[in-house]
Amino acid sequence: MRRYVGLIHKETGSDYGVSFPDFPGVVSAGASVGEALELAEQALALHVAGIVEDGETIPDPSSLDQVLTISDHSALIAVTVPLKTG
Repeated sequence: MRRYVGLIHKETGSDYGVSFPDFPGVVSAGASVGEALELAEQALALHVAGIVEDGETIPDPSSLDQVLTISDHSALIAVTVPLKTG
């Protein structure tokens, strides 16, 4: 099972957000970290299903080390999110 890096972020007064460096623009949010991660799995699966439907290639996951070397991501919490298909 492929696992993609998800970045958890939270601004004062907002929900927890999760974004995916390998899929710019794919984000989710939830009132708790658990809810945000659950919704992140769903957002990732839905986005990848669209890529497959369009006949495009799914990118290989970046490693956690690769993502963490990007300065914009160094202050965020990084997790890996499984890509659940089917």
